[in-house]
Amino acid sequence: MSKQSGKSGKAQGEILVCRNPKAEHNFDIEERLEAGMVLTGSEVKSLRAKHADLEGAYASIDGMQLYLLNMHIGPYKQAGTFGHQEKRKRKLLVHRREIERLLGRMAMRGNALVPVKVYFKDGRAKVELALGKGRKVHDNREEIKRELDLKEARAAMSRKH
Repeated sequence: MSKQSGKSGKAQGEILVCRNPKAEHNFDIEERLEAGMVLTGSEVKSLRAKHADLEGAYASIDGMQLYLLNMHIGPYKQAGTFGHQEKRKRKLLVHRREIERLLGRMAMRGNALVPVKVYFKDGRAKVELALGKGRKVHDNREEIKRELDLKEARAAMSRKH
């Protein structure tokens, strides 16, 4: 006999919906956190169809609750008039002690909580948040120069072989 998990018919593992590549470019990531999302039915259907965008999205704490703001989830056409607002304030599910810890970390100057990716894990919508410090313009220039040097070195190595 084979053992089955309690969830029948659900795919195991992670299914990526969307990423925010600018988050890792504009912030020095110090810590990552996974949070559940409170969504309506049409929002879940749109996420499964990968109609989402994290550009300009951010998370904030309001009254000991964590919210995701400015995330775009496209409309689900079959929902008709019962659809959802595309950019609404969405509640995130994390433990109270995590929120308290984040409040302490965000009180430090320059720290922000930005979403890095949205995905389905065991059939549930999740968002990965990153606590990071904003980079200055000259930091970005140094990183671009370092990446360019590395690229040139790799090109020179491949020409030798």
